[in-house]
Amino acid sequence: MYLRRRKLDKKKGMAQTEVILPKMGESVAEATITTWLKNVGDTVEAEEAIVEIATDKVDSEVPSPVSGTILQILVEEGSVAQVGQAIAVIGGEGETTATPAPASTPQAAAVSEPVMAAEQSVADAVAMVAEAPDFSGSDKFYSPLVKSIAKAEGIPVNELDTLSGSGKNGRVTKKDILAHVESRTNGVPAPSSRATIEAPAAAPTPAAKPAQSAPAKSVSGNVEIIQMDRMRKLIADHMVMSKSTSAHVTSFVEADVTNIVNWRNKVKKSLQEKEGEKLTFTPIFIEAITKAIKDFPMINISIEGDQIIRKKEINVGMAAALPSGNLIVPVIRNTDHLNLVGITKAVNDLANRARTNKLLPDEIQGGTYTVSNVGTFGNVMGTPIINQPQVAIMAVGAIVKKPAVIETPQGDTIGIRQMMFLSHSYDHRVVDGALGGMFVRRVADYLENWDMNREV
Repeated sequence: MYLRRRKLDKKKGMAQTEVILPKMGESVAEATITTWLKNVGDTVEAEEAIVEIATDKVDSEVPSPVSGTILQILVEEGSVAQVGQAIAVIGGEGETTATPAPASTPQAAAVSEPVMAAEQSVADAVAMVAEAPDFSGSDKFYSPLVKSIAKAEGIPVNELDTLSGSGKNGRVTKKDILAHVESRTNGVPAPSSRATIEAPAAAPTPAAKPAQSAPAKSVSGNVEIIQMDRMRKLIADHMVMSKSTSAHVTSFVEADVTNIVNWRNKVKKSLQEKEGEKLTFTPIFIEAITKAIKDFPMINISIEGDQIIRKKEINVGMAAALPSGNLIVPVIRNTDHLNLVGITKAVNDLANRARTNKLLPDEIQGGTYTVSNVGTFGNVMGTPIINQPQVAIMAVGAIVKKPAVIETPQGDTIGIRQMMFLSHSYDHRVVDGALGGMFVRRVADYLENWDMNREV
């Protein structure tokens, strides 16, 4: 739901509407307000976008549920809102946003002293926050609540960055920072929220040297400094986390896809006319991968602690490059229930909406296996990084004409064939070389044994 209505003036029948942060996916509980597209006092139409939001999955817009005037913005840009939280208030057209100030009365003067004391406490708190270090230079994400606690307690950014959070992707939560504050007060090092084994720290002495900061990097000369955007930071964190989590191993197979190239050239025009869809190689690769997953279901798993979670659904994600240069992985669900035309339609739809930033949060989560078509960039092969919490990913390289040995009943001959490399990266904690190697070989077999007489 995008709205919650409330009556404010029963006599006039006027009502205001709270704009509610909508649910954006099963595992998405909060979003960052990135840009307000409207200001207080602006008039808006129903379904007109009024704010841009960002989750750790995808960016999207929230439309206005009604026509009217924006009376209040309840969550500022850069702040985090929870799903179901009111982020703005919209009133009827022409409704004023001004609220008259109450007149001074003798009763107000009687309580001026405690009010002044309270205001002084607030002023002191504001001053303390103003004097606190600025955390905007940190590469890590902190919620406004964590930042406010850190500022109030005088915790510098370099100290905050050392905390291991218990939240998603290691995010520092309110519980983590309060535990750290308590440990600072008691003079005890804060315990990490993740299980670690560390040697006990030696007691500090007057002669102890201060911790050395990272050496300053020179930025002189003919260089340009480019600040990472939010999505690039998330990608960087996700890639580093994957490499530190999974024991990556990559197996390679070269496949002869001449039959597929010839078959696609034969049917792509008729498919375009019949279904209105462009047939690329990606749906063909996804179909072959899906068949191989059904043959080797232990590729379709994830790990939670020392437990293996076997997935019954086959949801294949396809890595897609965005115009900004960033990467996103929309997911085609239940690919084993779709024929080639169905997969083609899903691939084209998701790819088009990815390029225009129109994907929904649910459409980029829940994947059980991922394929990356590095051949679209002219690369013959790659060593892809596993998309956590999955345990395997395949990169398909460019299709290149090569001289190859052709086995026939009459003997071996040399011919020009359409060849490509398949690169299969897998988590060696649970996928042994035999399984990882047999899986990519099976995908190649499905591609090489393509039926030239197949109907679309």
